[in-house]
Amino acid sequence: MPPRWPREPDRKDPAYRKLDDRMNFAVHVAIFAAINSGLWFFHNFNSATWEWLPWLTGLWSVVLLGHLIYISAIANYSQTPPTST
Repeated sequence: MPPRWPREPDRKDPAYRKLDDRMNFAVHVAIFAAINSGLWFFHNFNSATWEWLPWLTGLWSVVLLGHLIYISAIANYSQTPPTST
């Protein structure tokens, strides 16, 4: 069941931005897990070695770790000031 938001979704709402960033991170983790597990599964059946596969997994893991650090420590979810028009 998808999460429900009790009010009108607005990117200016700090709680909504935080939830949206965490859901994007969860999608990023799911894509990482699906693609890498599939690649390693076929790598185990392949007679030739894929020298690039550990590099891809390692590099993508570093990007994933950077994404986690950003949403947990760097991102500012304080109330955005109103823009003057």
